[in-house]
Amino acid sequence: MKLAHFKKYALAILFSLASLNFAWAAEDPLPSWNSGPSKTAIIKFVQSVTNVDSPDFVPVAERIATFDNDGTLWSEQPMYFQLQFAFDRVKALAPSHPNWQTEEPFASVLKGDLKNLHTEDLMKVLYATHTGMNTEEFDAIAKEWIATAKHPVTGKKYTELVFQPMLELLDYLRANDFKTFIVSGGGTGFMRAWVESVYGIPPEQVVGTTFKTEFVMNNGIPEIKRLPEILVNDDKEMKALEIYERIGRRPIAAFGNSDGDLAMLQWTYAGKGLRFPMYIHHTDEKREYKYDRESHIGRLDKGLDEAKAKGWTVVDMAKEWKTIYPN
Repeated sequence: MKLAHFKKYALAILFSLASLNFAWAAEDPLPSWNSGPSKTAIIKFVQSVTNVDSPDFVPVAERIATFDNDGTLWSEQPMYFQLQFAFDRVKALAPSHPNWQTEEPFASVLKGDLKNLHTEDLMKVLYATHTGMNTEEFDAIAKEWIATAKHPVTGKKYTELVFQPMLELLDYLRANDFKTFIVSGGGTGFMRAWVESVYGIPPEQVVGTTFKTEFVMNNGIPEIKRLPEILVNDDKEMKALEIYERIGRRPIAAFGNSDGDLAMLQWTYAGKGLRFPMYIHHTDEKREYKYDRESHIGRLDKGLDEAKAKGWTVVDMAKEWKTIYPN
């Protein structure tokens, strides 16, 4: 072979390989995920349930995927972000409540002394900051906070602390005709104020903790008023019950990060056919946080043991995610 022909032949091969690599990269549905067991398991599952020739094929109507929010779709340390919202609201409302300067637990919140607050204290804070207004008013308050508030450690907006790999997973599932729901211990009204713009999940697909409400007429105008009482605390076993009551279909895929999500993953896994329960394991102390069994927030203990025993997918954030946050 002449040298000129050889060069042309070699260049053709290189161009073909480059084109194949480019095509693969362009088609990669999860570019922020490193090649590894979790990415492989996700893609294999989606391909299996969407292929009409597969014995594991699932009709579109039954392609339901549920996601916890705190610690699964965005960070949750050093405290749940909605709790920070409540504390910020105490500070904003304090001028109208001068008694809060000495009245607990508000006095401690205003001083930034949070270490001795108990569950009953937090409930008082939640009732004072999340109720007493109508639903439209609360929605506007939550929207304003999420647009401006910043994380106390990173200084970033809370919407910048969503997980880029999980955003890609949501898009990938929806591109394959999955319906994606949030099933979270966070407040339904709080999440509905912003999750559609951030996750692409509409408000009717948000299942969370709810406050009691009442229908009232205000100067002839009907309103729904938020009351200082929890109607449903959407955590642990209640997540499975609320999926049944609010969604009406058992998910074929469920994603969480803590023992609070275990019942949801168990109920998903127990259904007929191919199922996909997945845990996000916070192992990256450099780029995010590292915690599991002993954490006061997002404890993953029983769930981690059950996942390993049953072969569920457990994502090692440090090893399997190329990036944690967008940009």
